[in-house]
Amino acid sequence: MKITPATAAHRSIWRDLRHQLWPEVSPEELDAEIDAALMTDKQTAFLAFDDKDRAVGFLEASLRFDHVNGCEGSPVAFLEGIFVVSGCRRQGVARALIAGFEEWAREKGVREMASDADIGNVVSHAMHEALGFIETERVVYFRKPVI
Repeated sequence: MKITPATAAHRSIWRDLRHQLWPEVSPEELDAEIDAALMTDKQTAFLAFDDKDRAVGFLEASLRFDHVNGCEGSPVAFLEGIFVVSGCRRQGVARALIAGFEEWAREKGVREMASDADIGNVVSHAMHEALGFIETERVVYFRKPVI
C-alpha cells in the first residue's frame, strides 16, 4: 500500500472517493472544496493506493485555530474526513492514512490531533479508538427557529 499527498493530478480519483463518503454533496461543491484544499497549506489530503495502484481510501485534514472541544491548545490538526472502500477495510488502510496525517501535523508543529463523529456512528467511534483517538466529550446540538 502506498500513501501519497493528494494533488490536482488526483482530482477525479479524489472526487470519486469524496463522493462515496459524502454522496449528498454535489460534484460542483466537491470540486470547489478540492480547489480550496489545494490552495492553502492549512489543509491536506492523502490518498491510499493498493499494490495494483487502485485508490482504496482518502483522508482530509485541516489546521483549526478556533477552540476544538476536548483539546488544550491551538492550532489543532483536525481530521475532517476519512474513507476506505468497503473491500479494503480492516486491512490497515486507515491506520496508514492516519500515520501520514500525523506526520503532516508534526511537521506543522501541532501538538494535538482531533476529530468528531456523529453521536450514532458507532463504527466511526470504534475506528477512532482503534487508531489511538480518545473520546473527550459528547455533544447534542439544538436548534430553534426565530419566528
